[in-house]
Amino acid sequence: MSEEALSAEDFKFAFRGHPAGVGIVTAETDNGPVALTVSSLFSVGLEPPTLVFSASAMSSATPTILNAETVVVHLVGAEQIELAKLGATSGVDRFGPGIEWDRLPTGEPYYPGAADWIRGRVSQVVPAGGSNLVVVEALESKPHAADASPDLSPLVYHNRGWHVIGEHTKLA
Repeated sequence: MSEEALSAEDFKFAFRGHPAGVGIVTAETDNGPVALTVSSLFSVGLEPPTLVFSASAMSSATPTILNAETVVVHLVGAEQIELAKLGATSGVDRFGPGIEWDRLPTGEPYYPGAADWIRGRVSQVVPAGGSNLVVVEALESKPHAADASPDLSPLVYHNRGWHVIGEHTKLA
């Protein structure tokens, strides 16, 4: 018995109701720096610290990300909505004049204004359904004060729009 696959439209419709956190991935190879906004970002393990994100084959940033040895994954909050939009907009210069960016001491491009960032080594790339799952072993993160607590208004992508999570959305 052969089952037909769910249509792309039905699949997209189902996931419109599933909110996802927002991140921005930056990387660089000989082609220069790239940035890509992702909503398919999650942690998968602590020993070693590992995260995964999906990079669409349709993104112009994907070839650079897939060929980079290291990437910087930025965790952004509602305060960085313009940065998230920048990484999600096709055909714009994500590292041009007026964009606050710099390089880590190890050379990777990054956005210092992001709420948090994690630099990591790409350990595996798994082709999957027109995208690539990129597995990253975390090497370092944005320095924090010992007594710091996350002061972030989480940015999520839901039903084709940007939303913020706060005390007003807390149910329990």
